[in-house]
Amino acid sequence: MNKRDFPRVHFYDQDFVEVYDRTWAWIADCWAGGAAGTPAEKIRFFQYPQEPVLDIMEQVFSSFFLVYSNRIYAASNGLDALYAMQEPSGAIRSRYDAVTGAPIFPKDNPEGLGLPLFAWAEYNLYHKTANKKRVKEVMPVLQKNFAWMEATFRRENGLYGVPVSATGMENSPRGGAPYLSDYNAAMAMNALYLSALGDILNDKEASFQFKRSYFSLKTRINSLMWNAEDGFYYDLDAEGKQVKTKTIGGYWPLLAEIPNEERAERLIAHLKDPAAFGTEHPFPTLSADHPDYDKRGCGYRGSVVPPFTYMVIKGLEKYNQYELARDCAIRHLYFVLDSMHQGESRDADQEFEDPAEKRARSNEQKPTIWEAYQPQNEGKAAWPEKPLWPRPQFLAFTGLSTVALMIENIVGLYISLPRKTVDWIIPNLEIMGIENLSLKRNLVTILSNKSGRGWEIHMESEKLYYFTINVLGRKKKTLPIPSGKCSMLIDKI
Repeated sequence: MNKRDFPRVHFYDQDFVEVYDRTWAWIADCWAGGAAGTPAEKIRFFQYPQEPVLDIMEQVFSSFFLVYSNRIYAASNGLDALYAMQEPSGAIRSRYDAVTGAPIFPKDNPEGLGLPLFAWAEYNLYHKTANKKRVKEVMPVLQKNFAWMEATFRRENGLYGVPVSATGMENSPRGGAPYLSDYNAAMAMNALYLSALGDILNDKEASFQFKRSYFSLKTRINSLMWNAEDGFYYDLDAEGKQVKTKTIGGYWPLLAEIPNEERAERLIAHLKDPAAFGTEHPFPTLSADHPDYDKRGCGYRGSVVPPFTYMVIKGLEKYNQYELARDCAIRHLYFVLDSMHQGESRDADQEFEDPAEKRARSNEQKPTIWEAYQPQNEGKAAWPEKPLWPRPQFLAFTGLSTVALMIENIVGLYISLPRKTVDWIIPNLEIMGIENLSLKRNLVTILSNKSGRGWEIHMESEKLYYFTINVLGRKKKTLPIPSGKCSMLIDKI
């Protein structure tokens, strides 16, 4: 096996495998350097070729799939480029011009604020690389950035007042509310993961400080933003009254582990409701029963945007909803596949045709994946006021669908290098798996197949690791997997 190859995935639907492979080929065109004369000058990072910017959401979310490149592409470079731009106050702006290095300050976001996602990304990187030295190096940057956000945006009620564009959903109809459920939940999650990073460093003071910040914000979100009648987290207006608009931002609390089990069940119920977020293509950025919902997408008034789909699916995992998470990931990826061919996307009011026939008929056309999709039909989203949106081949977002969701939810592998563990959650027995996945200096292959003796898992590894298999929610077992080749029969577990 060649250590410089990308990991190969195996799945019964070859179209899923094909778009996964294509993604790695497309990424080669998205690697560029920072602006000359800036602190990020010598750092090469992932960026969209047609729009050279250094953007928090793009760098954070791309890190979640670049970690699976077998170190061919450095997942942390874009984050490092952003950290290099940190100001003495601790501020890191949401966007920078990659040519000049100048921060970009939109009119509706004068501080250039972005979602506070760095700690989440670093925690994920740690579990995929086991690089404790990196955690130690970035922790002061993250602490300083947290302190800046707290000093600048925290209000007397203990919540953070920010502009809507800071959430990454610029035209979301939020009624001018300053206290946004998604930003406050993301800030709580930021504190939660900063506490976890403190634990990794055995820094008890940092761990306690951020855990206290987390629980303080969690209490406020639960007491002020939760609506018991509707079973949803709402934004608050300037007077502290709930603005009853259901947006996909109401699901950041799941990822931040804010609701209890009962509240989480009610929140998740909206994801299954076709009149809310359970549309044919899950999950729209605005509830389908809202007056401003647009089945064409119209920006963040209904479009399905991969980072928010990924966020919801990761939130479902926090509450052990693995089967629902996988089902939604598969449905999402089918819509991505069915929208891949230029000139083939349909208007939102047209009927479906057979997806397999459509893909077969479109093979000769150049495949394109998009920044956003329609919620009720295949095809890219539309936003009449912005004809250049959504962007084609916008891999910073859609790579989450074609790589990260493919490995983590469709194949079902969860990896922690520091713990030397690989968990495989299999809701259905299928021919699938991964081959040549690099876990630091250990290449791992895990494949399931049906033999004459029944369903069998074949494994190959260069070093020992611990493998936990969870089959259909009924069989669960952890085994040490030695170096070399081995196999196990699922019926014998």
